[in-house]
Amino acid sequence: MNGRERLLQLTVASELDVFALRRYAKTAAAAAGLESQDQVRLATSLSELGRDLLRAGDPMWAIFTLELGEPAQLSVELAWTDGRVPGRESILAVSRLLPQVGLRPEADRIVLECALPRTVDGGGELAARVRAALRPGMGVSLTEDLRAQTSDLMAALEESRKQHEELQRLNTELEETNQGVLALYTELSQELEETNRGVVALYADLDEKSRLLQEASESKTRFWFNVSHELRTPVNSVVGLTRLLLDPGSDPLTDDQQRQVGLVGAAGHLLLALVDELLDVAKAEAGRLEPHPGPVDLRGMLAQLRGILLAAPQPGVALRFPDTDRALFDTTPVLVTDEVMLARILRNLLSNSLKFTGRGEVRLDVARESPDSDWMLFTVTDTGVGIPQDQQGKVFEEFYQVAGPHQRNHSGTGLGLPYARRLAELLGGTLVLDSRPGEGTAVVLRLPMRGPAPLPRPPQLHALQPAARLGTVLCADDDGGFRESFRPVLERLAERVVEVDEGHLVVDAIRRERPDAVLLDLSMPGADGFAVLDRLAAEPQLRDIPVVVVTSADPATVPRHRLSHARAVLGKRTLTLHQLQDLLAVETGKRSSHEHP
Repeated sequence: MNGRERLLQLTVASELDVFALRRYAKTAAAAAGLESQDQVRLATSLSELGRDLLRAGDPMWAIFTLELGEPAQLSVELAWTDGRVPGRESILAVSRLLPQVGLRPEADRIVLECALPRTVDGGGELAARVRAALRPGMGVSLTEDLRAQTSDLMAALEESRKQHEELQRLNTELEETNQGVLALYTELSQELEETNRGVVALYADLDEKSRLLQEASESKTRFWFNVSHELRTPVNSVVGLTRLLLDPGSDPLTDDQQRQVGLVGAAGHLLLALVDELLDVAKAEAGRLEPHPGPVDLRGMLAQLRGILLAAPQPGVALRFPDTDRALFDTTPVLVTDEVMLARILRNLLSNSLKFTGRGEVRLDVARESPDSDWMLFTVTDTGVGIPQDQQGKVFEEFYQVAGPHQRNHSGTGLGLPYARRLAELLGGTLVLDSRPGEGTAVVLRLPMRGPAPLPRPPQLHALQPAARLGTVLCADDDGGFRESFRPVLERLAERVVEVDEGHLVVDAIRRERPDAVLLDLSMPGADGFAVLDRLAAEPQLRDIPVVVVTSADPATVPRHRLSHARAVLGKRTLTLHQLQDLLAVETGKRSSHEHP
């Protein structure tokens, strides 16, 4: 039920009427369901306004109204006709007494609107109850009003005392709570401080362990690098000696000797490949292995790779390469990457597949990832033993080899796949593996069509002009095996061979012998090859003597800017008789004139 019920209209023209207004207001508030404090506040507010607005001979009216509904509302309107205005102090007093009551001062009237509690049923029974309480003619006297105000004041004081006691109790509880919170905060602060000290100590311990791990990793890399470099020297001698023994220009060998020397050479090449692989892994870890991208002749590279792998056939296993005559190799844009690294990756993957495939096939497929893609896919698949699922991630860890009876007889260092993945990452690509035990393995190399930006090209070293036999050649190398293996070659190229095994003796020997050419190793005791070259370049009488650097390291990794005085840089592993003939032979007009007068 909704509506507006007018309950009472009261004329206020005297002090006694103000007393009546107060009594009616408190009665109406009580009947409407307001709490006792709100009853007193409403009655006091109306009494204050009534006294402030009271004018002798000019009445005003108090109208009590009930708004029915949800929620119900009790309104008391004071109205007048002579233009009087309530004082500012009265309005402020009412605002403080009734902050939750709507106060609407208007011209010639002021309205107090008090919302009733929601627990009060705002229906017709409420209106009847309030109207009955506000029966006209309620007798009132000054004594009764003072007694009522005194009673209200005593009730208010009692309520204030209770509130004060409750406030003291709450303050006490709050103080105890604050003390508990402070104690808890202190305890937590201490625990946090101890935890922070522990975290700091843990970080310090982690930093120390990280430093130790870094030092261990660097020591391991140095060990790999130094050991592999030291291994290269004797292995190069073995390979060089077998190459000389098998050279057509050497003294003939029996069939058994050729077979035995061939086996020695094959073992030497295998050992050298393992050493190179170990050295490249060390270079990659040390950040010293850098790609040198350029256009790749895919046809030529695949043909060469096929020839190398077919040289040692695997019985019962077919090796299948892509058809280089198909349209892919004519329509695909030129692949720009480091051809040497790419060949090493593919040779590594194919050799690994051949090693673990007893029968069936090993296949290499080459394709663009999509017709418009800038990526090439090189996929090596085999029908070999496969790799268990839980070990497929571990095969990319260095020196890890899958355990199992089917792999006990397969030799290797466990560096093949980690090495291939490192090279793939250096080329800006990825290497992923998928395998099923007993069914085979597929490894996918994904490379960008255009690899990382090429590094600055090293300065070109000048080659000697091809010519005939030399007079004197000086060989400066501390490796006795190398000198022994290449002495026969040098004796074919020169009338006289002088050998020096310590770096600090090289320049004096060159001054004394004035050779036609010098073979110079970079790593020697006393003074290295770089220092020897600098001293030769500084002496006008010696700077024109041709020097060929011969090193067991990879020539591509030698700092060429420090070898500007050298005519060429050759690797001991690939050094051949014909190569030396082309580099060290000079024309001797006198010899020719003596032979042909």
